Amino acid sequence: MGTAEATRRTAGRRALALALLLGAVATGCASDDRTAVDYQGDYSAHEPLRVVGYPSRGSLEVVQKTVWSLADGDADALAGLAAEDGGPAGATARNWLAAFGKGAGGKVTADFYDEGSTRQVVVLYFEETGQKKDLEVRIGEDDAWGVTLAEADPAEARKQPAWAPATPGATGSRSPGN
Repeated sequence: MGTAEATRRTAGRRALALALLLGAVATGCASDDRTAVDYQGDYSAHEPLRVVGYPSRGSLEVVQKTVWSLADGDADALAGLAAEDGGPAGATARNWLAAFGKGAGGKVTADFYDEGSTRQVVVLYFEETGQKKDLEVRIGEDDAWGVTLAEADPAEARKQPAWAPATPGATGSRSPGN
């Protein structure tokens, strides 16, 4: 075998080894977690959520998913975010959709109050409709973040928080009395 042929074989083996190595690295970095893929798709398919205050990773994620479910008109997905099993989650989700679905399709600002280690009050400001909605997100029965869905009465679900400022961040993201 000549020197040129040996050099080609060595170069070919190196290229094959590099391709296999890159394939292994790419496979190791690829996420097969369906939740992560769904979240990335939802994130890119919706208007960015504006944030005021100091959310935790969990409180921010559940608020984003709440707004996305409202914007998509998906009562089942919204009810699936409930912090507790049972109760009026389905009725509350339908009420929230009727009241805030249109506004959730536009620009939304979430004002996070207090610290969010286990529970956080959030006020959603729907720019298109001028509406406000306060909600509580917390760690639920399954140790995952969820939203409290306990407003089976449509009038209660539509009620805008009188204590919340007219604009996000006007009270320094602190609950009344703090």
